Amino acid sequence: MLSPLDDYPVHQIPAPVREVATSDRNFYDRYYFNCGSHDGDTFLVLGLGQYPNLGTADAFALLRRGDEHRVVRASKELGADRLDTSVGPLRVEVVEGLRRLRFVVEPNDHGLSLDLTFTSAMPATLEPRQILRGAANRVIVDACRLAQTGRWSGTFTVDGQTTEVTPDRWWGTRDRSWGIRPSGEGEPAGRPADFHTLFWLYLPIQFADHTVMVIVQEDEAGNRSLEEALLLWPEETGKPAEQLGRPDFTIEFHPGTRVPKSGTIRFTRRDDKLPEITAEILVTAHLGVGTGYGFDPGWRHGMYQGALKVDGETVDLTDPAQQGRLIGITDNFARFTRDGQVGYGLFELLAVGPHRTTGLTGFL
Repeated sequence: MLSPLDDYPVHQIPAPVREVATSDRNFYDRYYFNCGSHDGDTFLVLGLGQYPNLGTADAFALLRRGDEHRVVRASKELGADRLDTSVGPLRVEVVEGLRRLRFVVEPNDHGLSLDLTFTSAMPATLEPRQILRGAANRVIVDACRLAQTGRWSGTFTVDGQTTEVTPDRWWGTRDRSWGIRPSGEGEPAGRPADFHTLFWLYLPIQFADHTVMVIVQEDEAGNRSLEEALLLWPEETGKPAEQLGRPDFTIEFHPGTRVPKSGTIRFTRRDDKLPEITAEILVTAHLGVGTGYGFDPGWRHGMYQGALKVDGETVDLTDPAQQGRLIGITDNFARFTRDGQVGYGLFELLAVGPHRTTGLTGFL
């Protein structure tokens, strides 16, 4: 059970690093990144995860440009070395912890490759622990996450055409999360679960000299099990993070969908320092299509695909045959405005079930 990481003083339990503190099959350890251009032309979402109790690792790169949704993905058997953050042609490199990370997709048969480096604009922040319970009060999500805004540099290539990415106009967010979250193939149902609404709104918003982080998790009636609103400053300023109080919001949806079109965020700490923030969605990535986050039966996070499998697909989002897949979580690159300042960031939304605050009805 030993691995090279056991030579470092990083142990948290009296066992080798390869053995995590719980036997829950759904334990995971994941990287997530997004990268968007200020003109709203292109949005990239990238991820890589390890699942120690399933013995698997997987990764994906998603490109949304125009009506095209292109995914390159890979899955492998998890080896002994947890520092091996590669899956086939995709890999993550930690250049400088909590400051710079590199995501690479080597040339492959699916027409999308890239070499991009994320440099932090603000210090990483540890978000509140997320816990969700299901049937018989079983914990189905128990996760810890750090998040950070930053700028990107490098290139990406689509079907032989290369685009340069520069930090002046390519901004984004990254996070690291670990804990328990449903993964892989379905489990025996056991006691039937009572259906509960899940409304999740996640807004890391980057302005030129500060960042605003907003998290809201609500039930059908709008009762909150998780919320946070922080104002973050660059590390060199020496300013601590500031609590902004309760975040409230309104969302305008594209008719007949749960895809946001625009939104407004307000805070209980009402002063001249932080008036309301408005959001204009520039481009939407349907994160559940082809990446493992959704309902695709053949490709879900942690699902065993063999020793190594490299795969991908390109989806025309105007194709009527694909419309049934465009449900679930959306990652939206948005332009945010407050008091004349313009920023960019993520408008992530997952709304399952009816939700009184937004007027949503039905399931998806």
